[in-house]
Amino acid sequence: MTDVKNLHPLEVKLLRNIDEKTQITADGIVSMLGYNIGQCNQAFSWLCAKDCLKEVSKRTVVTYELTELGKQYAKDGTPSQRIFELLKKNGAMGLVEIAEALNLEKSDIGSAYGALSKAGVTAMNEQNRAFLKSEVLPRSITDTAKLLEKGLSAPVEESSLSDYEKSLMGNISKKRGSAGSPFKINEKEIVEYKITETGLEVKQAVIDANITGEEIGVLTPQIVAQGSWKNAQFRPYGLDAPVSRIVPGRHNPYGNYIQWVKDKLTSLGFEEFDGPLVENEFWNGDALFMPQFHSARDIHDVYYVKNPVHCKKIEEPWLTNIANTHTDGGNTGSRGWGYKFDREFTRRQVMRSQGTVLSAHQLTKAKVPGKYFGVVRCFRYDEVDATHGADFYQTEGIVIGKEANLKDLLGLLKMFATEIAGATDFKYVPGYFPFTEPSIEIHIKHPVLGWFELGGSGIFRPEVTKSLGIDEPVLAWGLGIDRMALMHLGLNDIRELFTPDIESVRTRRGN
Repeated sequence: MTDVKNLHPLEVKLLRNIDEKTQITADGIVSMLGYNIGQCNQAFSWLCAKDCLKEVSKRTVVTYELTELGKQYAKDGTPSQRIFELLKKNGAMGLVEIAEALNLEKSDIGSAYGALSKAGVTAMNEQNRAFLKSEVLPRSITDTAKLLEKGLSAPVEESSLSDYEKSLMGNISKKRGSAGSPFKINEKEIVEYKITETGLEVKQAVIDANITGEEIGVLTPQIVAQGSWKNAQFRPYGLDAPVSRIVPGRHNPYGNYIQWVKDKLTSLGFEEFDGPLVENEFWNGDALFMPQFHSARDIHDVYYVKNPVHCKKIEEPWLTNIANTHTDGGNTGSRGWGYKFDREFTRRQVMRSQGTVLSAHQLTKAKVPGKYFGVVRCFRYDEVDATHGADFYQTEGIVIGKEANLKDLLGLLKMFATEIAGATDFKYVPGYFPFTEPSIEIHIKHPVLGWFELGGSGIFRPEVTKSLGIDEPVLAWGLGIDRMALMHLGLNDIRELFTPDIESVRTRRGN
């Protein structure tokens, strides 16, 4: 039987406050004993290991919680509603005018106008000005507003929604990167436990031994000075506990791995490039032929720089070249995107959201033929889990040459998957990126996490290369080096690469 003197106070208090008729959950213990969730999980884990508790049921509850953006939409109206009301009041307007009048991001205006246009509510006249074709908003937009209003009072439970409402909620909610979405998806696992026969015996032994869980575990100067130790009960001390071992210092395994990747690429004839963490919209998106108004920019949940908001200037002739390419294709042979390029927006400063920004910089000064790479830290708002981080490292690279082709790119991707990540199973998956055609993703199979994407690649479009002074084909890729390290170092969670657990760092194998 368990030695009750060695039970932790968290275990003792829990056992003394439950009986065989009650099924307990973490929320119930928080309410009953004032534990936090971490303490509940510790107590449950310890008592289950001692066969004092057993798990009797498990279910997942999904709720939708309004983000700050969602609260703003609930108060002021969604961009679609606001555009509709503005056009209803003022008549035909240009998209730039709408963005300025409503003080909204251009990407938000583009997405909202696209939704209204698709629903047959708006259209463009011959002067490229938006006007209303219908005086009635689609049901989907009005019902979305009702969901936002419902979320103001409390998180919305998925079980309370109809199938139609669930489909609407799917368009305005995200689990990761939720700052750019009206609703954040919360998934909570509810586990119910019940005390076992062994647990009842241990509980009785605890009561018989008069152990309350309030015993003193640490003798402090205050306890000695106050004399409260005289009538207190103490937890037993383990005088035979082993002393701390002395270990030598060593390099961080992930740091070693990154250096090994750099050495390998350098040995293959690649030159390394680097750049600042703070970029502007021009290099982060415009130079990569990502339209300023288009929802294509929604794939990057960027962090904006508060001060200074804008950089001083953009280098010429690249600014003019890119502006012309977006407007009418410039000298690239393309029709462009057909809008007036905003030279104020392009100077807005952001934290670098993708390594491809450095490839764009490199094109302006690259040798032809040439091979370049970088190990680049990037920043995007994301919900942290086993394969995602709010900031992460990419290995970014380009190969320039007359003979560069898709077969070469596939060979490079295979090398990253098998030699650098160490995967035995990999596959090529068609992808979409505004700046490459064709576009390809490389996926690998992790023994625990299963299939996941390493990153994207492709051949730069002429709108990118010709605008930046390159006439030859350019192969490009941006792969998650954090994810490659998961496989290479035998880990199951990306957070282990940055763990503060020094013991884990000491024992983990490096390259």
